[in-house]
Parts: sequence; structure tokens; C-alpha cells
Amino acid sequence: MRSTGVALLAAGAGLMLALTACGANSSSGGGGGGGGSSPPPAAAAAKVGVILPDTASSARYESFDRPLLDKALRAEGLDPDIQNAQGDVQKFSTLADGMINNGVKVLILDAPNTDVGAAVEKKAQAAGIPTIDYDRLNLGGSADYYVSFDNTRVGALQGQGLVQGLADKPGAQVIEIEGSATDNNATLFYNGQQSVVKPKYDSGAYKLVASQRIPNWDNQQGGITFEQFLTGNGGKVDAVLAANDGLAGAVITVLKKTGLNGKAIVTGQDATPDGLQAILRGDQYMTVFKPIADEANGAAKLAGALAKGDRAGADALATATTQDTKSNRAVKSVLLTPILITKENIKQVVDQGGVKASEICVADTQAACDQLGIKQQ
Repeated sequence: MRSTGVALLAAGAGLMLALTACGANSSSGGGGGGGGSSPPPAAAAAKVGVILPDTASSARYESFDRPLLDKALRAEGLDPDIQNAQGDVQKFSTLADGMINNGVKVLILDAPNTDVGAAVEKKAQAAGIPTIDYDRLNLGGSADYYVSFDNTRVGALQGQGLVQGLADKPGAQVIEIEGSATDNNATLFYNGQQSVVKPKYDSGAYKLVASQRIPNWDNQQGGITFEQFLTGNGGKVDAVLAANDGLAGAVITVLKKTGLNGKAIVTGQDATPDGLQAILRGDQYMTVFKPIADEANGAAKLAGALAKGDRAGADALATATTQDTKSNRAVKSVLLTPILITKENIKQVVDQGGVKASEICVADTQAACDQLGIKQQ
């Protein structure tokens, strides 16, 4: 399930960032009537509903997405209502019903799974409310637009990081701890990973010990599953292909029990403070940085155009397409470029505002920060 339009990524992202705030409201200072008449009141800002998926699978949603989306939507002259479903599909549906009934002009969705996302989009469509899939595509849904990163590329970077960390160690034993089977992004990550590591398995350069998708990206379950695989393999592992920093953290907790932390290569994703600290300590080899500010800005600009009924303006931003394999339709998309992060270039995440130096330079990582030139503001 690869995203199409990859060749248009750079152009699409550049266009998105270069365009001015097309949805900003401004009030006229005119009012040249006579007889003490006052100017008409400024139009109320268009309401935009945003529903985030949870707080358990990744720290990013509340730490990054919420404040960045709020800032970006307000910059477009919109009035955001941002809620979090806390991983509860019924709550997600209830929140959406409330927003639809309250007459939001646009609905931005990052659903816990594709089924509830698609169901909400059907309701929104019936009410004449355009929808934007944010970060993950709802397969079988009816979203008007999709804003995310090239998620197949994210997985490929994870595979590349694992290969880079192993340095072609012959016969390396690998365990894969993957994301939820109900998340289309997790499938795209997996596809990208396999484009890199499967040839290694097929040739015998690496041995795949076990692979498991973890329901709901549950970090605790991910740790339990990994420990079972590790025990079943006689306590031996050379690398763990973990699909995000949360699962990587659970894996590292298990590795510490057996003294394998810092010895086994562990991948991740999201460039969270915990993940970056683990890289600085040497317990995690890499993560994937996805500049969420760009993602939030992309969604906000689309919402600004849609709130004004400017479909042509929205289309000008969404220059890529992503294939919905369930409904067999191409979804107009804004796709952004992810970045592979290891200890050597971790400073880039700080320099680009992904995290603050104070969030990753703590007592046991300060020496590494000093060595890498990461300074607290």
C-alpha cells in the first residue's frame, strides 16, 4: 500500500509552506454610511473540529499536534475545537457527533482505527462538512483530503537505520515489533521496512526470529510480546525493528533486564523526548523525525481554504495523491518528507524546534549533549 505521487512531495510541501494564509479573516474598516451608523461587526471565525486519537500510543499528540494545530488554525483565522478520544472509538464517534451537530465548517480526523474514522466521515459528508484525514488515512472513508508524511518512506528509513546500525553483521537475528493492524500507517511503515530488510532475510544475511503487530500500539503489550520472543530465542537478539519510540522504550526496558541494552540495535519513530534521550544514552539507535509543525500547517491551510468554500485553493495545496486500497480511490494529499535521526544528527531535531534541549539534555545525557553541541536556550 504505497502512497503515490512521491515525486511531487518536495514540490507539494514547498508550495504548502510558501503560500500565504489563504483563510485569514480580516474586517473592513470602511462603513461610509451617514447618520452615526456603526460599521458592521466582524464575521465570527469559522469553527473547525479536530479529533486526535489517544495519549497512550505516543506522546506526540498532546505534546506537539494539539498546540501546533491550535496555533496554525488560529493563524488561518479559524476557531479550533481540538479534542482527544483517548483511544476510545465510542468517544471518538461521540465527539464527532457533537462537532457535526454544532455546525463545524471542517472536520480534521486522526482516528484510533479506520472503521470509526470512515463512519464519522460518512456522517460528516451527509451533513455537507468536508473532512481532512490527518496523519493517517481512513481506509474505506470519504475524506476530501489527506495530510501526512510519506509513511512508506518512514518505514524504509527504519529499515535503513537497522541495516546501518548492524553494519552488515553476518547472520544478525532480528525481532520485529510492529504497529496496530487496524492502522493503515502501520501497514505502510511495515511495507517500507520490508523493502529494505526482506532482501536481507531472503539472502540469509539476517534471520527473522519473529514479527508481531501490536494491537492499538499498546506499549505494555509490545514489551510483553518482545520478552516472549526473546526468551523463546534463548535470550539472543541483534536488532529490534520497533515501529515507534513508545514500542522501542518497552523493548529497551526488557533489554535492560538481560544486559542487552546498547548492544542490540533498536529502531523507533516520532523523535519523542524519551526516544531521543534513549539515543543519547546509546540504548536506541535511531528514530524518524517528522516535523509536525509542517503537518499542522498543511492541515490548517487546507481547512482555511475549505472553510471559505475554496476547493481550487485546497487542490493547489494537495499536489500528491494517496491510494485508498479499500475504496479504490485516489485521495488528494499533502505528503511531507521524514528524516532519519541517529545520535550524529540529533541536534537537527532541536534546531528545527521538534523538541527543546531541556527536554533531552538531562543528568545522564548532558555529556552527550555537550559533545554534540546541543545547548539549552
